[in-house]
Amino acid sequence: MKLSGIRVLHRKNTADSIPQKLPLPETVVIPMSMHIGKPAVPAVKTGERVTVGQVIGTADGFISAPVHSSVSGTVKKFIEITMANGSKTNAVVIDTDGLQEICPSVKPPVVKDFESFVNAVRASGVVGLGGAGFPTFVKLGVKDLSAVKAIIINAAECEPYITSDTRTMLDKADYIAKGIDLLQKYLVPNRIIIGIEDNKKTCIDKMNKVAHGKDNVEVKVLPSVYPQGGEKVLVYNTIGRIIPKGGLPLDVGAVVINCTTLASIAEYVETGMPLVEKCITVDGSAVKEPKNVIAPIGTPLEKLFDFCSGFKAEPKKVLYGGPMMGIAVPSLDLPVLKMTNAVIAMDENDAKLPKTTACINCGECVNHCPLRLDPRAIAKAYKLDMCEELKNLCADLCMECGCCAYVCPAKRHIVQTNKLAKAKLNKYIREQKDKKEG
Repeated sequence: MKLSGIRVLHRKNTADSIPQKLPLPETVVIPMSMHIGKPAVPAVKTGERVTVGQVIGTADGFISAPVHSSVSGTVKKFIEITMANGSKTNAVVIDTDGLQEICPSVKPPVVKDFESFVNAVRASGVVGLGGAGFPTFVKLGVKDLSAVKAIIINAAECEPYITSDTRTMLDKADYIAKGIDLLQKYLVPNRIIIGIEDNKKTCIDKMNKVAHGKDNVEVKVLPSVYPQGGEKVLVYNTIGRIIPKGGLPLDVGAVVINCTTLASIAEYVETGMPLVEKCITVDGSAVKEPKNVIAPIGTPLEKLFDFCSGFKAEPKKVLYGGPMMGIAVPSLDLPVLKMTNAVIAMDENDAKLPKTTACINCGECVNHCPLRLDPRAIAKAYKLDMCEELKNLCADLCMECGCCAYVCPAKRHIVQTNKLAKAKLNKYIREQKDKKEG
């Protein structure tokens, strides 16, 4: 079986752009929900002074993550904000004092065994920094370590424009190396594979140096075929295993971790500084001076564009993330999140939606779907409210990568239809479950 995909324009314009530090904003807005799972619970009060690295939100439940202050300053207020995906969450608004005083609690954790390593990852606040936002300590907290046959470091960075992972590989290769040492010591995998696309020659050289001399660590150079960085795709293309429906990489003996996520864990173990800032690619046809920017979490997006000399054309669409899987933002007041790896601003020409026509049943969407789903059949079953058929068609497996819409000659809004179909199917499954239990 050969997983499919598409060839996209790479547009890695900022690959050679050494990240520049953004001047400290006057105010940051730090959401309590920047991860999959339950939001953190605010741990500070209005008027309280906070420092860099201080816990301002405690994890609430197993699948959750703590939130730390990215600045020193005073808690101004608590607000509810609407995120780009439509969800609402509480956020802490902090007026910065410009001092960037570090919290006394920021000190390297004591890591001496697997349990203390996982606890350290939890305390770091690190989540999936490739965009997923899943709490990393949950992923690494494997109950049976003998099940871990391979750890795959995701360095593919297959989305157009985005180069923040590229900069991690070039600028923080030592932390990736230290992260690998931690994984080898505490998870004891049979092998570690760094999966990277072949369009990143400099990064490949850097990662080969990282792997050199380390037992059972290899660099796997992969074709530049989108979505190479998708978890299911990457697992298949590195170790040749297919993750079963509804399963996890661990079901086939794999753990997948983003390269920037790994570097952030290693940096926390060494310094004790939790996740408080991000390297973000700022690019797109509307941006005057694209570059990679290091900004505190909670920085308004507007400040990123100001730092890049503003816009050369009116932005008609701004995205968290890349053009294939990014989410459009309703306002530049929204903040930099833990999983923000890029912010892309498009001019009118790039943002304009093409005119759609009737489906001609050419099958291109099926041919290029990495998971071989049939978007045509899914759309029909969704329209006719055929939930059992949606189940049979495995509509819930769609990872919304956008390959289908990209190749569709009729320019159908396939991803949107698939998302609606997934929502309908999930609701149906819940209702069926409730009936059985009732």
